[in-house]
Amino acid sequence: MKCPNCGAPISPKFGEMVITCEYCGSGVVLGNQGWTNIQKHTMLSLKIASVDQVNGIITPLMDKGLLHRHLQQDSTQEEMNLSYVPYWVVPVSARTSVVAANVAAQVGQTATTAALMGIILGGMGGGGGRGGFGGGGRRRAFSGLGDGASALFLSAFASVPIRAFGMGMGMGYGGGMRKAEQMDASYNFPVVALKALMEYQPRDYQFDLDGRALFDMTKLPRNVKVLNGDISEDVAKSQAKTLVDQLQSEKAHAKYHMIQQLTTESDVGDAELLHAPIWFAKYDHKGKKIVLVIDANSGRVIDSIGL
Repeated sequence: MKCPNCGAPISPKFGEMVITCEYCGSGVVLGNQGWTNIQKHTMLSLKIASVDQVNGIITPLMDKGLLHRHLQQDSTQEEMNLSYVPYWVVPVSARTSVVAANVAAQVGQTATTAALMGIILGGMGGGGGRGGFGGGGRRRAFSGLGDGASALFLSAFASVPIRAFGMGMGMGYGGGMRKAEQMDASYNFPVVALKALMEYQPRDYQFDLDGRALFDMTKLPRNVKVLNGDISEDVAKSQAKTLVDQLQSEKAHAKYHMIQQLTTESDVGDAELLHAPIWFAKYDHKGKKIVLVIDANSGRVIDSIGL
């Protein structure tokens, strides 16, 4: 097989679908038409290049809080390596419609009902005569309001569903008890293009794409390995949509209480292949595995497992 760009021989390993030509640096993908050039192949520059720089990021993170004091010092480092990892960056525009219970309205209505019940029950329980729930007590509750005001008061009370004191709990909420909200968001969602690294798939992370450049093998450090991928663009686009739907749902549940209905519609665009420099730091702490995945372009933590 030959590179479709420069004609040099390419030797993909079994299962690989996304490779980088070792001669010209072109991204090549296996699709229905065989091996073809990737339309957009970009890279991020390496800024966190030394182990000391990485430790400067990891140490405060691992030793954060009293329970984690000296955690890095007391752990055995099993691995610390840097690679250029392929990600499919998939543009996704998500529109999430949320119908949630209007908690403020429910609380206000319950308070109003409780106040009205207090007035009525107070009137029913007072004075002589037969008292209690008898006719005399009920009349006394409104006797001081006058005929017109009494009728208006009773009408207002009748229009409020009784939810206090254990009454009316089975009744449904009206339209005022629900509110509809729209959550719109746009993502450049990264999907790791290598099955062996799927356990480190970002959940809610986006790379700093403003500083990316077209992929150029000559600008990469010679001692950093460039990984190939085995996940196709179509699979990545489907996965990005699923993960964005999950992320939108998580954000909605964090923002709203008692969600009654939630739907998300997403538009997925064409993906680009991005090679990003990634540090993988693995530790053992008394038999517990700790893994930190660091973006070596921005210095931010992509994922932490075991902390």
